[in-house]
Amino acid sequence: MERTISFMNGEGSIGHNTRRFIADNVDASRTKNNITLIHEDIKQAYHKLFDKALKEYNAKQKRKDRQIKSYYDKISRSKQEKLFYEVIVQIGNRDDTGVGSSSAEVATWVLKDYVKKFQLRNPQLYVIGAYIHLDEETPHLHLNFIPWVSGCKRGLETKTSLKAALATRGFVSEGKGNTEWKQWAEAEKDDIALIMSRYGIDWKKKDTYNKHLSVLDYKKQERAKEVAALEEELEGAQFVLKLKEERIDSLEKEIESKRDDFRKEQSEAQKKLDDTIAENQKLQSETTDLRLKNSELRLEYYENVDELTDKQKEIEVAQKEADKWMMISDTAKLQTERAEFELEEAEKLKKELLGSVDGDDYLKEQVIELRYQNQILKEENRSLKDKLEKTYEFMKQFVIGGINLLEKFMEWIGEKSQGCWERKVM
Repeated sequence: MERTISFMNGEGSIGHNTRRFIADNVDASRTKNNITLIHEDIKQAYHKLFDKALKEYNAKQKRKDRQIKSYYDKISRSKQEKLFYEVIVQIGNRDDTGVGSSSAEVATWVLKDYVKKFQLRNPQLYVIGAYIHLDEETPHLHLNFIPWVSGCKRGLETKTSLKAALATRGFVSEGKGNTEWKQWAEAEKDDIALIMSRYGIDWKKKDTYNKHLSVLDYKKQERAKEVAALEEELEGAQFVLKLKEERIDSLEKEIESKRDDFRKEQSEAQKKLDDTIAENQKLQSETTDLRLKNSELRLEYYENVDELTDKQKEIEVAQKEADKWMMISDTAKLQTERAEFELEEAEKLKKELLGSVDGDDYLKEQVIELRYQNQILKEENRSLKDKLEKTYEFMKQFVIGGINLLEKFMEWIGEKSQGCWERKVM
């Protein structure tokens, strides 16, 4: 048994694939028999594939207007890339593999097996939808995928690119007649043929040229070739344009990077200048403060010198006054000692006289005179003691070296007395 293999580009209508709307060639009563093998929300798939690279790309952008908010939205507006691609795979035709026949059932198995192995063969073609339609004339598969590559040096590190994705499998365009897409499609047909052979079906290849074509069909065929060539030429021009746009984008980024570097250097230089000015102003302020403080310290120093001079003068005056009073005190003490001695001698004499003047009027008069002299001496003694007490009180008011003048005077008297005592002993 032989069957043809049809492998062609689809429009990529998810609404048609999931039957959100029904076309005229669809038998709605058989739509329930359709098989959905894979169905993933395309926006979620974009998040899964590109969010990490998008975050890293945006983090490197110094200008917010160069950041990409949504990679999905960016590609949806792109003229070079599509959000996703679709291939439509069919085994046989309506005449030999119509829906409801045993051949159609076998063809469905082949399509299921093909989907199972597709992602393994094409790791850079992320499948988001796989739908087998059994509500049209012939079973066929709509396969939707997002091509992606990583390790890109420009733009996102991971991004969508059909050419680059197919290149990972070694399919590179060799010109209009042998594009990477054609090479990949032929390779996929070979894989489908291998699966068909397991079910006992051979690949019936269509003739590339039919010499029995009518003139009209021949013209259609030639026109189709011309259209395909123009499409390939347009695709090549778009690719060249894309490269130029990428080069322009790269140059703009380089220029902007240099501008950013210049702005950064200018900003750093301005910051250093501002810091230097601020530091200079700070130093000037500190210098002014130090000068003011120095002036205050000088003024305080001279005030302290003046105050110290005044204190020294006061001390000198106090010392002279103290010396004066010490001399007065010495004199008073000597006079007191002399008066006490004379009084003591007068008392002794009085006793001697009283003991021997009984009946002698002259002697009595002498005794009376002595008493009078004694009284005078007592009054002088009392006056000298009062002066001495006042001297002591005055001397207490002056302190030198932590000791008042009175204490110092008493120490001096003690030293003098000790010296006199030692001389008497000797």
